[in-house]
Amino acid sequence: MTTEAMKENMFGALENVIDPELGIDIVNLGLVYDVELDNEGLANVTMTLTAMGCPLAATIEQDVKRCLTDLPEVRDVDVNIVWNPPWTKDKMSRYAKIALGIPD
Repeated sequence: MTTEAMKENMFGALENVIDPELGIDIVNLGLVYDVELDNEGLANVTMTLTAMGCPLAATIEQDVKRCLTDLPEVRDVDVNIVWNPPWTKDKMSRYAKIALGIPD
C-alpha cells in the first residue's frame, strides 16, 4: 500500500472518533493535522483539541489509539497533541460547519 493510501485509511479510521462535546468527528472538526506510519507499524498522529485543558482529552486520545490499532498495518499509536498552529473554526470542513450551524 502506498504512503498516500495508508494516510487516507488512517484519516478514514479517525473519522470514527467523535468529539463527545460537539458530536462531530475529529477529522471534520480539523483537529487532526497529520498522520504517519513508520516501517515498524508505529502510527504518529499530530493533532490538537478545541481548547487547552479539554476535560475529554484522555478519552479522545484513547479513541484515536483504538481506531488506528484496528488497522492491520498499525502496531502502536503515538498521539502528539500540539497547540501550534492553534485550532480555529476555519479548520473545520464544510460538513462540520453545517452540522454545527456555523456560517461558511
